[in-house]
Amino acid sequence: MTTSPLPRHPKIEVDVPADLARALLADQHPDLADLPLHGRTFGWDNLTWRLGEDLALRFPVRELSSTLLDREQHWLPVLAPRLPVPVPVPVRRGRPALGYPWTWSVVPWVPGEQAAATPVPSRTAWAAGLATALAALHVPAPPDAPVNPYRGVPLAERYDVIAARLTPDVPHAAALRAALEAGRAATPWDGPAVWVHGDPHPGNLVSRDGHLAGLLDFGDLCAGDPASDLATAWMTFDAAGRDVFVARTQEVHAWDDATWTRARAWAASYVPVLLAHPDEYPVLAAVGRHAAAQVADG
Repeated sequence: MTTSPLPRHPKIEVDVPADLARALLADQHPDLADLPLHGRTFGWDNLTWRLGEDLALRFPVRELSSTLLDREQHWLPVLAPRLPVPVPVPVRRGRPALGYPWTWSVVPWVPGEQAAATPVPSRTAWAAGLATALAALHVPAPPDAPVNPYRGVPLAERYDVIAARLTPDVPHAAALRAALEAGRAATPWDGPAVWVHGDPHPGNLVSRDGHLAGLLDFGDLCAGDPASDLATAWMTFDAAGRDVFVARTQEVHAWDDATWTRARAWAASYVPVLLAHPDEYPVLAAVGRHAAAQVADG
């Protein structure tokens, strides 16, 4: 079986080639070990093997990611019943073994197309669906919800880091910095901490036949300000899709203007991160360039 090479992202620490993935299955879930492995993909935090037609294997590729996967295993079974879109709730758990150091998951395969690979105008068809899904998630979280220092927090806590990343070589840097300043000046979130997906960019969205078919990668799940999720309005859609997304969101939650100002600032903050490794992650870089242009347009 041919596998893709390990991306050159400096934070990736461990690869899981086909022989190791199959050995782990044979050791811990032997009833799945004969299913074909195919379609290996890498993200910044996890590696995914498709397993047969209906399942996938999800392996952390760096130590930090292992805690994110634990978060998915604990909380996705709790959250999935309230969400109107499929999410990859783990169906099996894997443990460290055979030289692989962390917990891993067997999850359902969510069929469809990665939204980031679809034409932006076509996404308007499911903009209301994404708004509905996030609105269902954005409800008060329990006191033991996970904490994430990078998502759902006050922008003031992230300002210095974000501002330092908005260097002149970032597309539309001046507009992004203006959006960040506006977000920092906006009234901070003062409501109850709500569930926050943490990373709903179009690389983590699946569409099919004009509908939102899946919401993936809950590793950054936390509680806090929903504005960091609402940034997807600029990351995923053009102006037409954003209008639909905002309108549907407002029907459910009626967030104030300050929340949307903070959301645009969060969108600006994600741009340099998405652009950080364009050769290794061209799809994410394209999302970053699109988000920069959308923030600059208003």
